[in-house]
Amino acid sequence: MVARSMSTATISFGLVTVPIRLYAASESQAAVSFNLLHEKCHSRLKQQYICPKDEEIVTRDQMVKGYEFAKDQYVVFTEDEIKSMAEEASKTIEITEFVPLAKVDPIYFEGAYYLGPDKGGDKAYRLLSEAMRQTGRCALAKWAARGKQYLVLMRPIDNGLIMQVLHYADEVRPFSEIPVGDAVVKEPELKLAVQLIEQIATDEFRPQTYVDEVRARYHEAIQRKVEGQEVTAPATPEAPKGQVIDLMEALKASLAQKGPRAVPAATSAPATAERKPAKRATAARTAEARTLRAPKAAAGGKRR
Repeated sequence: MVARSMSTATISFGLVTVPIRLYAASESQAAVSFNLLHEKCHSRLKQQYICPKDEEIVTRDQMVKGYEFAKDQYVVFTEDEIKSMAEEASKTIEITEFVPLAKVDPIYFEGAYYLGPDKGGDKAYRLLSEAMRQTGRCALAKWAARGKQYLVLMRPIDNGLIMQVLHYADEVRPFSEIPVGDAVVKEPELKLAVQLIEQIATDEFRPQTYVDEVRARYHEAIQRKVEGQEVTAPATPEAPKGQVIDLMEALKASLAQKGPRAVPAATSAPATAERKPAKRATAARTAEARTLRAPKAAAGGKRR
């Protein structure tokens, strides 16, 4: 089935322009969530906003948006003021520089879109893709959409391009904040650890061999409930007792296991996931899967 594009844009590459279409690179699987119900009648509860100062319910027409600039101190903004600060949407994705892909740490990756050529842009699209593939570089660019300016990275993939939305530098915490201790690794331990890695290593990433077993378990349990069956919790395994582990002995024991770890057979979905829990839940998941994932607008929110 041919994918449906979510938007159009133009890549600006020097004096060259490449008309493209944006496509969702992934489908969001709806998380299993539960609604709060009234225990007596099982009616779904409604949320209300209450002012703790006046002790009264506040309706939506009485609400305004404010930014907390100090503890319990806010400046209030109107909708027009918030809109005036938002970035005006642009159809142009402006490339600013090309850098080696290996130099961009994946910690900056946020969301992804596939890019395809729009009418009349096939040759320029292929030219940009092949040029980046040959040079081993990716493109950094600016993109304005949904009231925000995004930093994006474009890189070749298969016969085309993928656009990766990036975090800004001030949105990524430095690893220097993480305590790692000052333990010293001995050479024999390092050699055994390398051997263990090689023993269970593979030469390619096969994401299709992994499935969300927890979500499948939830769906199976929900279906049993819909059918009027009982759901029983499995026996809780005994918690392991705290013990001091000899690192060398643990490595040797791991290497002594026969052969590499078995890789699960490729499958499109677990068998239990085939059983859909209920019509309403299924419809909700389908609607969410079809909703194109887009970066969240920054209007009215705080940056990390």
